[in-house]
Amino acid sequence: MNLTRRILNTRHGPLEFGERCLVMGILNVTPDSFSDGGKFLDSEAAIMHGRRLVSEGADILDIGAESTRPGSEGEDDEVQIDRVVGVIKGLRTAGVRQPISIDTRSASVAAAALDVGADMVNDVSGIRHDPQMPDLLRRSGVPFVVMHMQGTPATMQRSPHYMDIVAEVAAFFSETADRLARASVDCANMLIDPGIGFGKTTEHNLSLLKSLSRLAGPWPLLVGPSRKRFIGELIGDDRMELRDAGTAAVVLACSLTGADIVRVHDVATCRRLIDAMGPRTIDR
Repeated sequence: MNLTRRILNTRHGPLEFGERCLVMGILNVTPDSFSDGGKFLDSEAAIMHGRRLVSEGADILDIGAESTRPGSEGEDDEVQIDRVVGVIKGLRTAGVRQPISIDTRSASVAAAALDVGADMVNDVSGIRHDPQMPDLLRRSGVPFVVMHMQGTPATMQRSPHYMDIVAEVAAFFSETADRLARASVDCANMLIDPGIGFGKTTEHNLSLLKSLSRLAGPWPLLVGPSRKRFIGELIGDDRMELRDAGTAAVVLACSLTGADIVRVHDVATCRRLIDAMGPRTIDR
């Protein structure tokens, strides 16, 4: 597998892609996320966990205050802002220097997070939910993740269907880049996420994971399989500790087949597995 060396600059240092798959640590400051809802709703607990993820090898922290689990209805912007701003400030005060991503569909939440030390935006709606998001991305010039999702969190798992999922997801990214470029957004700052588990069946997820090389190329590729339901279905056991074991196996495969970033809960295990493989071959 040959990969291209690429660099995205953030206010807290560059993200370098190619030789090493980066690990994005998940920090949910929500009461109802599917695997850790409520554990880090308290800001001090969230700050402590974020520091732990960094110590375990997270290259990026992804902080979200709105659950996007299947069936979720969303959260008010002000509630999200209240949850994330203190955590980001606390992490920066505690000396965390890794880039921080704000996981939100809302431009106002993203703006508030960027103002207090976040570096990039991770929008699971694919920059479709909030009409103000393209303008924020244009003005801020920060890196941003475009994720594919069929439907919304409230509807996405109601009989998702595709004719050719890999082709359709790839086309979505190209169409989104064209749309954002027309809005004067710099798509050199764009990353893509195929949206494992977002409007997909287990079969759809597997098709995407087996075809990451077809998606990797124009933009850095982020994959987020962590603790998703399809892993429990494949193993035949839905206990969370087994989902973590299955996640580690999927992460290893993703790193070998083109992912530039993996988004995970269990940073320590995934970091060790990826590092054990050594440097990847890149085009220079």
